[in-house]
Amino acid sequence: MMKIKISICGFVLLMLFAACKNRQKEVKQQAAIVEDIYTCSMHPQIHEHQPGNCPICGMQLIKKNPQPIEANNIQLETLLKPTNGFVIASLPVTTPQLKNINAPVKAYGTIEYDTRAAASISARVSGRIEKMYIRYRYQPVEKGQKIMDIYSPEILTAEQNLLFLLQNDAGNTSFIQAAKEKLLLLGMSDGQIKQLIQTGKPLYSVSIYSNYSGHVHDAGMMHDPASANDMNVAPVTQELSLKEGMYVQKGQTILMIMDHHMVWAALQIFSTDQLLIKVGDDVSITPETDTAAVIKGNVDFIEPFFRSNSKTLTARVYFHNESMLPIGSHVAANISTNNKRALWLPQTAILSLGMNSVAFTKTSGGFIAHKITVGLRSGNDIQILSGITEKDTVAVNAQYFIDSESFIIATSK
Repeated sequence: MMKIKISICGFVLLMLFAACKNRQKEVKQQAAIVEDIYTCSMHPQIHEHQPGNCPICGMQLIKKNPQPIEANNIQLETLLKPTNGFVIASLPVTTPQLKNINAPVKAYGTIEYDTRAAASISARVSGRIEKMYIRYRYQPVEKGQKIMDIYSPEILTAEQNLLFLLQNDAGNTSFIQAAKEKLLLLGMSDGQIKQLIQTGKPLYSVSIYSNYSGHVHDAGMMHDPASANDMNVAPVTQELSLKEGMYVQKGQTILMIMDHHMVWAALQIFSTDQLLIKVGDDVSITPETDTAAVIKGNVDFIEPFFRSNSKTLTARVYFHNESMLPIGSHVAANISTNNKRALWLPQTAILSLGMNSVAFTKTSGGFIAHKITVGLRSGNDIQILSGITEKDTVAVNAQYFIDSESFIIATSK
């Protein structure tokens, strides 16, 4: 009886074990059926449970494995991430460096008149121009050189008053001295007054002399020669607006004199270098007409505005024009700036997207785009203000990661 019971129990256990194996086999078959999904490589929205051809393009369907697979230790989910957020690549990397950089700035400019040395010759009396000794613009003049002869009724009257006092009241020294001083204030020189007293005859025309050395400009014309090119004549040989026989009014500016020894170099500073330049920085200037001649100076003034039709700031370097460089000639300059301690990266590691910049930081399996804020540029380096730190590792060349329009749109928002 005991043997029969044992046999029945063994039979039951055997049946249960067989049923479990069949159940496991059935589950595996069902899982295999679920896993066997076929799709089209050109149209991934097509899902079929058996082999065949794509109903859209006719290509043979391929079996799709729903389980994540790995390629070079990278999961398929990683590979399927959008390119505007993650990039799979194996490229050289670098890290931001905290260091001091002496950032020399290369600039170009022109030689201009130093307007601080500008002077004017004005008419002290009203009258008519009898003779002109200066004929064209930018004609060189020296201090004491005769400019013109002018006839003035006011001067003639003052001369006659002095002669009257000398002839009729020679002992009245105070009145005679006052008459002489009046003629000096009207523009006559000591020599002309002595000539008047010696001859006893009034001078009908009085000479006007230049009190300055430089180049002659028309009144109000202090621009470079090219701005005067309004006729089919070389600007330097253009005639002056003043002519013999013309009348001038008391106080009228007749001519402008610009000292050709006092000049400045107007250097154009681009926006990428404007934060580096400050007043007092050392400058070495090389004229294009003589590359062996180097002019040393300092940044004396930075114009607080943009000149017309220009997006560069102008830095002035004052110097004495001993080499007589032509006004308007071009120069190249090297501006030495102080050391700047900051976080720096190679410019190739930064991708500029208009108003924004990005760098690609290294992570497990690829690179992630990070928006950063940049500052100064010095040679091949660029300053990093925010977005990454010294501990981050970034791709050396960010240009390799541009492979879709979606990346540019996403990172520029």
